[in-house]
Amino acid sequence: MNFDYTDEQQLLADSLRRFVDKAYDFEARRRIVASSEGYSREAWMQFAELGLLGLPLPLDIGGFGGSALDLLPVMEVMGEALVVEPYLATVGMASRFITLGGTPEQKKNVLPAIAAGTLTMAFAHTERNSRYDLAHVTLQARKSADGYRLEGEKCVVLGAPSAHMLVVSARTAGHERDVAGISLFLIDAATPGVAMRRYRTLDGLRAADIVFRDALVPADSLAGKEGEALSLIEEVVDYATALVCAEALGAIKYANDATLEYLKTREQFGAPIGSFQALQHRMVDMLISYEQARSMAILACATVDTQSDPQRRKRVISAAKIKIADACRHVSQESVQLHGGMGMSDELKLSHTFRRLTMIAQQFGDVDHHLERFAEMQGDGSPAPRE
Repeated sequence: MNFDYTDEQQLLADSLRRFVDKAYDFEARRRIVASSEGYSREAWMQFAELGLLGLPLPLDIGGFGGSALDLLPVMEVMGEALVVEPYLATVGMASRFITLGGTPEQKKNVLPAIAAGTLTMAFAHTERNSRYDLAHVTLQARKSADGYRLEGEKCVVLGAPSAHMLVVSARTAGHERDVAGISLFLIDAATPGVAMRRYRTLDGLRAADIVFRDALVPADSLAGKEGEALSLIEEVVDYATALVCAEALGAIKYANDATLEYLKTREQFGAPIGSFQALQHRMVDMLISYEQARSMAILACATVDTQSDPQRRKRVISAAKIKIADACRHVSQESVQLHGGMGMSDELKLSHTFRRLTMIAQQFGDVDHHLERFAEMQGDGSPAPRE
């Protein structure tokens, strides 16, 4: 496998890097995080001008038809800069649902607006006590003469406070954790009966708990076939997991670079502490973690681009997420320790990188979850026999 970026991928990443170096440094990010909206509209429109919002969207709606491998260098730069705009929520997840499962009318109305930067979205799926189980859906969608009425709650919906529209999973049949009976709905976030409790997450992103109380949505808001959405949800979440793995690369790289620079300049006993062999060994281990994580992130992105067998896809994505989560934990903790007490100070970008890496390790499934999922699949991708 060729691990080098193509010329086009590198040019796009370099363009994004120039923007974040000029207008999205750490102090600018701190101001954005502290703002009422929690993201920068100016930065979002710049992403649109760079073509980032339309990069993975289909060619026939004005997108560029890019793959997950094309998004990898973009996510790496965003991870290094700790970008808080809802790129993953809108482009990596919600638009993916519309692209793969939306009606022609939904694609026509939604995808061009996303590419232009005028529409942001979020995926409302997680519920209390679900513990990464994608089949755990209790929010009810009951048919009525006017469409569907939604009743229930979703929690920790990333990007929801800034979203104009939501992709919502709801149960149209069956019981809690049933594989069948889950449907997807594309709804306006301002729909009567939809209420949000907004808050800031540990890593500076914005999320919301959403309550649906007799929220009426039209029948044409249904995306895909009624009751058959779980396989699509699994596919899109695996795709988003691959992108999060790519984002982790940028954050890990920054942590390594910042730590190496600190070891070169911090003096103790009349010499830079980087001259001490024990610390050099720890720095080398951090670099090895980055290189291993990079290989697995590339494999994950290549897999979601090319693998049609869902069982094989799940096995590879879980393997990548396990390795990435281990690298997130190792590098974040080592970088803080090698910086000493100042490593966790709020004024230092490294402490915010530590928080983001900690959250990435949990997002879309922690190590225990993916170890269990990986173990359920045999080497050929088929489910392991149960005793």
